[in-house]
This record gives sequence, structure tokens and C-alpha cells, in this order.
Amino acid sequence: MGMTDGPNDDRSRWDRISKGSLRSARRLSSRRGREESGLFLVEGAQAVREALKWPGKVNLLATSDPVRDADHVEAAQRRGIRVALLTDGDVNALSDTVTSQGVFAVCRQVTRHELPDRDLRLAVICAQVRDPGNAGTVIRCADAFGADCVILTRGSVDPHNPKTVRSSVGSIFHLPVIVGVDLADAVEWAHNHQMTVLAADGGGHSLDAVARSGRLKKPIAWLMGNEAWGLPQEDRALADEVVGVPMWGSAESLNLSTAAAVVLYATASEQRA
Repeated sequence: MGMTDGPNDDRSRWDRISKGSLRSARRLSSRRGREESGLFLVEGAQAVREALKWPGKVNLLATSDPVRDADHVEAAQRRGIRVALLTDGDVNALSDTVTSQGVFAVCRQVTRHELPDRDLRLAVICAQVRDPGNAGTVIRCADAFGADCVILTRGSVDPHNPKTVRSSVGSIFHLPVIVGVDLADAVEWAHNHQMTVLAADGGGHSLDAVARSGRLKKPIAWLMGNEAWGLPQEDRALADEVVGVPMWGSAESLNLSTAAAVVLYATASEQRA
């Protein structure tokens, strides 16, 4: 029976996901599967909620509990999106988390390959960021602090990676995420759009001093380095200035996503002051 009457606790009323659809959704855990299909898998209540706000982006909603996820089911039905029921085994097959929320969406990919052709106030350029969780959290931070876009340069993790999508908690749907761009081209684009490029890295000028000088009030593109090796000298040289987050405790350094949160908050605060 189709899903036309709204959520009901009688599971016999709901269509179970077909073996073919389950197999196709599972393939989206691999980069090759995503590239061949042009689709990606979204897991978790908040991320799925954000996906459903995009007209034409969601191909399939799958849930292990239509009553629990009634709002998602109703939103999908309003848009004419197919909804399917998952067993616990299906959830385990799709999820890469220890405790899944049991709700998924198969979506059309959202990233772009063209840099924005307009002047921006705040952008993030990630140079070969490889960790999917870090990349997703940087996207979430950029969204939270009002950045206009995130650029993942060539060699970075696929932002449609399930862990990246999950770590972004839906933010991947809120702002442009540009991929496949060489770092030098991204920096040149920022300069052509009157943005100052600041490299977030240790050993540079203090973020506090840069903020006090008023330089953060101008359009800024923050250049963030790889988790393991940071920014090589040749990448730092592309920036207009190297800026470090001052630390007064005993920690040796901040991880990528934490540093991104600090510098983006500082910049957004100055630009809105």
C-alpha cells in the first residue's frame, strides 16, 4: 500500500524500501558511487529536515519509524517525494554511526565547481582538508557565522562524504560549497573580488591585534590548512597575512574546526559591529 494517508503506527501501511533502492543508497557511501550517480546520502533528523526544504533535491526519504519522523514524512509527501520504511537491518546497512537516528534522504548533489561571480564579505578557503568530520564542522561554522561560501580546494575530502554531511548538520544546504578549485585560483579569485586573504596558521600576527587594527572589518577570505601539516610555506606565501589565534593556556594548538570557529566569529563580529 502507498503512503497516502499520513503517518500511522501500523507498519503494514508503509512500503518497505526495495532491495534495489537499498543497494543504490548503500553505494552512496563510496565516492565512486556518488560520482557515478550524482547523488549523496543524508543521515539524521536535522540534516534531513534541511534537505527537505530544497525543492527538487530529495529523491527518497527512508525512515525506520514513520510516526517518530511524521514531520519529515509529511514534508516529503507534500513535495511528492517517495517515502520508504526501513528495518533495523536496513538502518545498519546504511548508517556508519554507532547509534543511528534511523532517518535518511537520498539527495541530488549540492556542490558547485564555479566560484561566485560577485563581491562577498566573508569566505573560507580550505586547502587540502582531508578529514571529513573537520570539513563538515568548518562548513557548519561558516554557516553559523554568516560566511558567503566555503571553497574546498583540489585534493580535499568530498563534501558529500556521509561523515562530512552529518558533521555539517544540514549546513551543507545553506551556503555555496565549491569544490575542485586549485588553491592559487581560489586566492586569485578572492583578490579579484577585493578580499584580503588571511592564512590561519601559527607564528603569524595575533588575531586580537588584527581585530583591533580594524582589518577584519574589510571583506576577508580565511585560508585554512590541512589537519596534519597545516599550510606549507608556498601556500602561506599566497596569503596577504598570516594570523594566529592567541592561546594563554598550555594547549599546543587548536584543531582545524576549532580554529575556524574562532577566526570566523571574530571576523563576523567585527564586520557587524
